[in-house]
Amino acid sequence: MTLLLAVAAGALIGLSLGALGGGGSILAVPVLVYLLDQSPAQATTGSLVVVGLTSLTGAVAARRAGAVLLARGATFGVVATGGAVLGAKASAHVDEDLLLAAFSVLMLLVGALMAWRLLPRDGDGPAHAARPTLDDPILTFSPTFACACPRALKVLVTATLVGLLTGFLGVGGGFLVVPALLVALALPLPYAAGTSLVVITITSAAALATRAGVGAAPDWGVVLVLTLASALAAVGGARLACRVDTRHLAAAFTALVLGVAAYTAAQALPALF
Repeated sequence: MTLLLAVAAGALIGLSLGALGGGGSILAVPVLVYLLDQSPAQATTGSLVVVGLTSLTGAVAARRAGAVLLARGATFGVVATGGAVLGAKASAHVDEDLLLAAFSVLMLLVGALMAWRLLPRDGDGPAHAARPTLDDPILTFSPTFACACPRALKVLVTATLVGLLTGFLGVGGGFLVVPALLVALALPLPYAAGTSLVVITITSAAALATRAGVGAAPDWGVVLVLTLASALAAVGGARLACRVDTRHLAAAFTALVLGVAAYTAAQALPALF
């Protein structure tokens, strides 16, 4: 039964990461805690493995489909690694009940953000978009040094925040990376979703490396099954994103995230008192 639960949950996580560039990772921790009997400390470490490898698989598939801008994603991810290292170190000094309560609050905020992004707006068009052209660089060194500093600051702050959440709570941060790539780097949604997988892969690896040998180790057998199911589903999700309007999938997944968020909060918050 445990393996079946891991496979089903992994498929949902991978489908969301591959198709939407985020959202699925927010389910990894509650799945590991409430369905697969891991402690919060074990779950936040194990989820980094699930999220990191799933994102890597999805990024490869999205790259083959032409939906990844590798240089931009790698740059954003490298900037975010500082926050990921700090977050991973901080998590080792936080009580597990507080860690899970903080995660439940974050999950509710994510669900609300996902629901807000689904609201219709003027100018909404089809989900597909032409490949963007290169925009003006943030920094140039030749022939003279120039800096688009407000834009650079926006990228720095957002990337650091994403890294902190990844390291501290074991989430991928796609729900923040995708909007950041939409606004800061002016990427259309399909390319922001694909490129965010590169960012998540880098930040998850940095956070996991920092956590190595610190705190409780998860049940690696369970984590492996969850990761394999998630990675396979991410490939399908990345292909799906290039063929269909993903807003319908996003709506269904938002409802799922809000439901799990409410359950997690109901379980976690009373434990603090």
